Amino acid sequence: MLNKQHKKQKIITEQPTAVSSRDRGFNYGDGFFTTAKIVDGRLEHWLLHRERLEECTERLSFPSIDFIALEESIDECITSLATGVLKIVVTRGEGGRGYALPENPQLTILLAITDFPTYYDTLKENGLSLGISSIKLASQPLLAGLKTLNRLEQVMIKQAMQAQTHDDVLVLDYKNHVIETSAANVFAIKGGHIFTPSLNECGIKGVYLKSLCAKLPIEFVSMSLVQLKNMDAVFICNSLMGVLPVKEIDTVYFAIDKSLNLLNELMAKEYMCLR
Repeated sequence: MLNKQHKKQKIITEQPTAVSSRDRGFNYGDGFFTTAKIVDGRLEHWLLHRERLEECTERLSFPSIDFIALEESIDECITSLATGVLKIVVTRGEGGRGYALPENPQLTILLAITDFPTYYDTLKENGLSLGISSIKLASQPLLAGLKTLNRLEQVMIKQAMQAQTHDDVLVLDYKNHVIETSAANVFAIKGGHIFTPSLNECGIKGVYLKSLCAKLPIEFVSMSLVQLKNMDAVFICNSLMGVLPVKEIDTVYFAIDKSLNLLNELMAKEYMCLR
């Protein structure tokens, strides 16, 4: 167990641990996080997770993270693990009463490890069904794309899902554009092109989606539910599940074998173009 404190940041890896009642993440959601897959003592897509943390610190005007110290702490936590999930939570640290920023904030960074979910393999093989959430996402371009600690919308989405039998739900914004699912990004194939919903006003730009954008020509577009249902194939993705094929959207069905073949053909074509 570790509890390292530096001048500008405090790294906590004890489980369970105590968070100060004055911590701004606890009081105001003043922070952000990323969740990474552990494989053979290493983090998958770590450089992209690091880019996410760096973007959050910049856009939210946080002090810079000491990544040398952070990576040392991460290595000590995960080096002996074959599989697992690491969640990295960053807050602006302790502050006084009110919303005003502390003059010299000391970041609090919490590292939490959990078991890797076992049900993704079944969904990858069988595909998953998507309902439509009754909860819609509010527009806030200043936070769009970021994975902040303000997750009440997602909590409400998960709560509303309890009344449904689908594996997950599509979430729309108030203009009825498709944005994401409860915990993943969405992308789709139509006529040999790949599309994903625009995230300029809300939603999270996931690490796995960013990794796919480096491999495939994915277009970010405004997308209605009708347009998504008319795609040749639909998938969801995040850094834990990877890519999962969608077999159903609200009674519209997709052939899983056809979907996977379309994606594999595009991946192979792009690979040949890059050689």
